[in-house]
Amino acid sequence: MNTAALAIQDQVVLITGGARGLGAELTRAFLNQGACVVINYLQSKEAAETLVATAPDRAIALQADVCDAQAVAAMVEQAERHFSKKITTVVNNALPSFRFNGDARPHAQDLSWEQMHQQMEGILRGALNTIQATMASMEAQHFGRIINIGTNLFQNPVVPYHDYTAAKAALLSFTRTMSQDLGPKGITVNMISGGLLRTTDASSATPEAVFDFIAASTPLRKVTDPAEFADTALFFASPWARSVTGQNLVVDGGLVKN
Repeated sequence: MNTAALAIQDQVVLITGGARGLGAELTRAFLNQGACVVINYLQSKEAAETLVATAPDRAIALQADVCDAQAVAAMVEQAERHFSKKITTVVNNALPSFRFNGDARPHAQDLSWEQMHQQMEGILRGALNTIQATMASMEAQHFGRIINIGTNLFQNPVVPYHDYTAAKAALLSFTRTMSQDLGPKGITVNMISGGLLRTTDASSATPEAVFDFIAASTPLRKVTDPAEFADTALFFASPWARSVTGQNLVVDGGLVKN
């Protein structure tokens, strides 16, 4: 088999925060294409197990805090033992506790380093842990796909969510440096950056007027939904993207143009 063009149905995909919101849609997208999926969760056991029930032969739900490197390594080991196959693909989607509520966000005068650190820990440290835990498996296959979930806010900070946006901007830099380091091993590293999605747990606090404003500002005159966004991850995992790495694809209905 030409691993440079490994089909999605032959992949084992780890999706962090894969039980709810955007993560659940990412899980469904890969399961619908025949992949084996590791649904990582922190607290959403019931939601994760509900997803497993839709494809019990190709899905497993495993609890782990992505900030804990040992827990992530143990999760990867358990998943590979369960499927008797190595993980090929990682989607770094886990989001520390966060709500897109502009009225309740920390403003410049109130922002604390603890808030910044919380987002950096979950977003950047989480990605580091999953990459390091799966790197040997990917290198052994000379095939790997790492897909990081970003945001269009660092290009168009219409609402200045300082902590969240700074962490996602750091993740973009990490995406690019990791793509340079891992490319010779046959591993691609890319990012998908969305805008406000209608609707996830994190965006449920967003006033309807904000959704309407964003929809009116896009060429498509709509707010992207989680399923539409998740479909884009399939491209980066697919053979069609075998020569694409270090890139950030904005998926927001054309609101932000690269």
